Amino acid sequence: MANHPQAKKRNRQRIKQTARNRHIRTTMRTSVKRVRTLIEKGDLELAKTALGVAVKNLDKAAVKGVLHRRTASRTISRLSIAVNKLIAKA
Repeated sequence: MANHPQAKKRNRQRIKQTARNRHIRTTMRTSVKRVRTLIEKGDLELAKTALGVAVKNLDKAAVKGVLHRRTASRTISRLSIAVNKLIAKA
């Protein structure tokens, strides 16, 4: 256990930051999973709206440092391509 005041403070900060990062990460993963599920079902309108939410969450995760910016960009690109293929089919 931390004995010095600075070490105690860093421990408190670590707990808060971990909780924040976990919330951002799970929200982002859930939104991406929702888009992929809707693409598999073939639901065009809901997939488009879910894509907007997923892009917002991915960008937020990248800005906050939870996710690397290129990883976020790659995921957004792949989801967009998948939704556009669904639009082209319809």
